[in-house]
Amino acid sequence: MLTVAVTGATGAQGGATARALLTAGHHVRALTRHPDSPVADVLRGLGADVRHADFDAPASLDAALAGADSLFAVTTPFGTDTATETRQGKALVDAAAAARLGHVVFTSAAHADRGTGVPHYESKHAIEQHLRAAGVPWTVIAPAAFMDNYAGGWTLDGLRDGTFAWPMPTDQPLTLIPAADIGAFAALVLQRRDEFAGRRLDIASDELTPAGIADALAAALGRPVAHHEVPLDYVRSRSADLAAMFDYFATAGLDVDVAGLRRDYPEVGWHTFADWAAAQDWPALVS
Repeated sequence: MLTVAVTGATGAQGGATARALLTAGHHVRALTRHPDSPVADVLRGLGADVRHADFDAPASLDAALAGADSLFAVTTPFGTDTATETRQGKALVDAAAAARLGHVVFTSAAHADRGTGVPHYESKHAIEQHLRAAGVPWTVIAPAAFMDNYAGGWTLDGLRDGTFAWPMPTDQPLTLIPAADIGAFAALVLQRRDEFAGRRLDIASDELTPAGIADALAAALGRPVAHHEVPLDYVRSRSADLAAMFDYFATAGLDVDVAGLRRDYPEVGWHTFADWAAAQDWPALVS
């Protein structure tokens, strides 16, 4: 039985990882800046040891990691910036090395190691490089585009009018993964350190074009949905970072060996986009 510290435990990836580990019978330290939040209370009810930890407070990281076997590390630039993400990610890696953890699993982004020029990919790659040099056993898992993002933002705005608004050409394939599969795969990696240590793996559970995504959404909603390509200039007016990401998707693509992952790791229980869409409460989301 492992004792795993999980950062971002009240978020999508960290929460999914914490739940997968708890289901497998491991001890989970759910690290969060807000240990009194409702989400933290839910994790506590599931058996997690919820602890306060702040990437900008080294002493809190040291206390949270002391005595743990492993760490699931997730960082995000959104709500801060990429420079802050890089600094915080490196601080977390340093704390893990100081605690002499037996394994650090860092969740990055698919293709972040390919010189994409996408700011929040480059910040994650900088953390990856720091982790490789830290002297602690490591694994990098790098998810493709998040299915969960299709249940929010401008996607919901469009779906209310029967439109799947997305800034990509209709016929451009995109690899996708839900947070649940990221958590299941992360838990697998943490439980099989010797197999995965020193490896970097891009992960995805499905590949669809925007037209295919629109069809899956239509089936889940029970009404017609048509793809509308949002102009990249509109995205750029809201976020240069996201515009760079979608430009990369459209020009370079986001290839991931979905078939190979499904073949080699069936125990993850990979979800297709249609699986994910069918499980969402669309009436509540689009109301």
